[in-house]
Amino acid sequence: MDDRRRSEPASPRLVETRPAPRLTLLCQPRQEQRQDLRAEVERGLSLSPKRLAPRFFYDEEGSRLFERITETPEYYPTRTEAALLRSFGAEIVEASFGGGAGPPAREAPALVELGSGSSAKTRLLLDAYGAARPLTYVPIDVSAEAVHSFGAALLRDYPALTIRGLVCDYRGAAEFLRAGPPGRRLFAFLGSSLGNYDLPDARDLLGLVRSAMGPRDRFLLGLDLKKEPALLHAAYNDAAGVTAAFNLNLLARINRELGGHFELDRFAHVAFYDEAAGRIEMHLQSLQRQVVRVDAIGRSYGFGRGERLHTENSYKYAPADVDALLQGTGLALQRQWQDGRHWFALNLLGPA
Repeated sequence: MDDRRRSEPASPRLVETRPAPRLTLLCQPRQEQRQDLRAEVERGLSLSPKRLAPRFFYDEEGSRLFERITETPEYYPTRTEAALLRSFGAEIVEASFGGGAGPPAREAPALVELGSGSSAKTRLLLDAYGAARPLTYVPIDVSAEAVHSFGAALLRDYPALTIRGLVCDYRGAAEFLRAGPPGRRLFAFLGSSLGNYDLPDARDLLGLVRSAMGPRDRFLLGLDLKKEPALLHAAYNDAAGVTAAFNLNLLARINRELGGHFELDRFAHVAFYDEAAGRIEMHLQSLQRQVVRVDAIGRSYGFGRGERLHTENSYKYAPADVDALLQGTGLALQRQWQDGRHWFALNLLGPA
């Protein structure tokens, strides 16, 4: 599991609000988000095997639980990536905003972050950039509460910052960014969130980001690297059970928003590393034969004893996989930073 938010083909309608000075939000209406969840549940629970897209983990409670996951001792990706940003943030900022051919942009530079969450690691990039330098921050997330609350905290600490948050999927965000101001931008997709996508979908998402980039823009991509299976297993099966609660909250969200009748104690969190596929898989396993009704859909869904609902993949990469990953995306690897244990890599990409 990663800082991940799943994209969808349809482009959302965005409604603009200004909850505070220097903070603008463009949000997909909550009713449309609920309709997206309904469509996904109706589709995913009718499949065999059943599956739901991981972007639906992130209601307010799911976002809170994920932040707790990043603090568990077993979950190494957040700490490892943050250490890389502390060590190499100045180099990343210089490579992204400093130097280069052409006249300076008329607009302030922008940092565009996909799946921003708490923006905790974003602060490391903002510190490297400089709190007194004008910058526009564009967080993209499916949780309006997260963008609003964490955005307000950033504005208190960075007086030259302006925030224009997008509460929508990545496709809608890309269309907005294509029509945005011409200032030089650094796109960031941290936490190895790309690992939630199978290779064709990952390439589609990278190509989508590329379509929103200008010739001088850069893209910082975090990737979790392949390592000992025991370390990976522990990261997704923490002793405190926070990841299990996060996974089960998906069923609780269906209950809250769609009138589902899932009894959470009849399902168990299952996560394991498939070494051949190079990915962690997360599932919810039915502990008994049962039938669950979802009122908003007007249907009931049967689960066999031991049947699994697939909720997430998290692919891990070898450093040599990056060039293959970028094929056909219009992006090329310019620089890469790894930690000393080779657990995680930050990759700076530019237009090919």
